[in-house]
Amino acid sequence: MSTPTRKTTAPGTGTALDITPPDSTVVRMGTLSWLFPHRSALAALGLGVLLVLITALGTFASSTGMGFAETLKGLLGTGDPAMVMLVQDFRLPRIAVGLMVGAALGISGCLTQTLAGNRLATPDVIGVNEGATAAVVASVVGSSTGLLGDWWLGPLGAVGAAVLVVLCAGGVGGRGYRLLVVGIGVSTVIGAVTDLVMSRENDNTAGGVFLWTVGSLSGRDWAVGTPLLAALTVLVPLALVAGSRLQLLRFDDDMASTLGVDLTVVRATTLALAVALAGVAVGIGGPIAFVALAAPVIAGRLSGPTRVPVLGSALVGAALIGTADTLGRVVAPVEIPVGVITSVLGGPFLLWVLFGAKSTVSGKA
Repeated sequence: MSTPTRKTTAPGTGTALDITPPDSTVVRMGTLSWLFPHRSALAALGLGVLLVLITALGTFASSTGMGFAETLKGLLGTGDPAMVMLVQDFRLPRIAVGLMVGAALGISGCLTQTLAGNRLATPDVIGVNEGATAAVVASVVGSSTGLLGDWWLGPLGAVGAAVLVVLCAGGVGGRGYRLLVVGIGVSTVIGAVTDLVMSRENDNTAGGVFLWTVGSLSGRDWAVGTPLLAALTVLVPLALVAGSRLQLLRFDDDMASTLGVDLTVVRATTLALAVALAGVAVGIGGPIAFVALAAPVIAGRLSGPTRVPVLGSALVGAALIGTADTLGRVVAPVEIPVGVITSVLGGPFLLWVLFGAKSTVSGKA
């Protein structure tokens, strides 16, 4: 994002003052200039290295008894055909899909938290994830096979739930608590209806859907990974642009308007992007808990309080899903769904967020 010159003049003295943030460097190219954030760049670099390590660990970690040498041969395509198929057609696509799902959830959580001004305002709390889940679950009603419907039902359900929440909340305004409270109510109602529908289905159908409803990457391959990659190619750059505008919403509405921000457009666009990202993530990986809450908080701690950590949230979300999925495959004889692993971690983290916020308020007082 281009920025004005980072020099100003002290009133009455004519002395030039440098107002560049201490963690940034002004980079100029002709008449344009922008800030290069040292801390955020360093955090992104570290998270990128971490993702490479997590991907390698997920590729070589196995509960099937496949050794390092066999996995390497399968990865290179020189080993036994069965091993090659296991690594290249099952394990690698699953890892890639998991990283993309985590990135989508992380960005979606970052946008909703910043928009509402509340760290608890995540897609799984305000009803978006429940809407996506309900749409996918509805696709198996009356089915005897228990096979889920197409992944794109997730975004449609997420949009429907988001529209309902916004209408009930009276619009997307600056009072984030109202969006949060209404979202919790809508999420509860949709979840109850979904449970009621599933309770009326046969055991085969209910069993087939159960693992997905707690969040699972089992069986995910390039058939869903390719459209997910295409969706993120469009949505992530738009989210980065929205994040740069959201930084101005940290001021009050009058100040943001003075700086040229169209509040209605920014809020509506940001919510639409968050809903789309959460919808595609849930449609493919199921309603995986904790990631949309934790990723923005962790990314904010790494990048500092002066920025909306959209990119950092994507990288942290991908790292969380990659780690949880790898743990679920190797820590027990039977695979544990990734959503179960993240839920176990989510409770203590939520308490940490709540008590951390309380301590901050007490400290300021």
